[in-house]
Amino acid sequence: MRKGLSKTTVKLYVTLAAAILAAVILIHHNPLADPQEELIKKVLACLIIVGAIGIFYWFYDRLITLPVELWQSRKLIWKLAKNDFKNRYAGSYLGRVWAFTQPVVTVLLYWFVFGHIMGQDKKEILNVGVEAPYVLWLTAGLVPWFYFSEAINNGTTSLLEYSYLVKKVVFKISIIPIVKLIAASFVHLFFVAFMLLVYFVYGYTPSFYLLQLLYYSFCMFMFVLALSYSTCAIVIFFRDLTQIINILLQVGMWATPILWNISLLDNSPILQKIMKINPVFYIVNGYRDAMFAEKWFWQDFYSTAYFWIVTVVFFGIGALIFRRLKVHFADVL
Repeated sequence: MRKGLSKTTVKLYVTLAAAILAAVILIHHNPLADPQEELIKKVLACLIIVGAIGIFYWFYDRLITLPVELWQSRKLIWKLAKNDFKNRYAGSYLGRVWAFTQPVVTVLLYWFVFGHIMGQDKKEILNVGVEAPYVLWLTAGLVPWFYFSEAINNGTTSLLEYSYLVKKVVFKISIIPIVKLIAASFVHLFFVAFMLLVYFVYGYTPSFYLLQLLYYSFCMFMFVLALSYSTCAIVIFFRDLTQIINILLQVGMWATPILWNISLLDNSPILQKIMKINPVFYIVNGYRDAMFAEKWFWQDFYSTAYFWIVTVVFFGIGALIFRRLKVHFADVL
């Protein structure tokens, strides 16, 4: 990189990591899966990895700039994230309490409507045959979705909100989106703690599987960060993007199995597979598996590999778009 590893060394490490991932994918075997379907997954995964490596080599200088800037500015990022969270509700009477109030009220509202009025206040049967109280099952889906919604909105409008910093010549504007995402993560950690409190109240005991909630939270953080570098750059030139994202979030909440169980589509396997393509499904389902199914994330091997491949590809696309457009940010703002 800039002041550390040479360009050749970085390419070698990335190629080695990709080769190891491809080898693991090829070696992995699921005895319960359809052999033809498993072969298709392996071929597609390897093709995507090869394509990603080719793009990385071709656009190396453009792609590597963003991660280097984020690493070099890590202390400043943390400081700005804390200040952003503190200042968000500085002018209101209840202050930061509002950051936690709306999601809690929303969870209670959904629980009351679907759990009592619609008569679903019972055990929800997971796709692995494990039962869970409906309110817990619902909360485990809403908590990551709230994080995704807030983070993508904050990340998208981050440059508009900090336009005075964008206009500064010497400021690294690439750190602004991640600052907003870290600030949103503070609220998310509170809701993870709230969810676990309800979990223990229902009689569940702590287990090592719950540590995966940190992993899936990190997955969501990286996925939203990958998306945000594209959206925050485009929205400066196309302000309607914020409204489009809000509409997509409304559709996405129902298209993602959050309020309903994916097992309802067992009779429509093609539609079920289409729903599982959504990377957010991997995270929502992961929260529920960690809490109720006692299942490690690596046991769902292909979904894990697919999620990280998609996230890395989106991050690369975002880095290219951000680098291409940032020279015009100050002029438009």
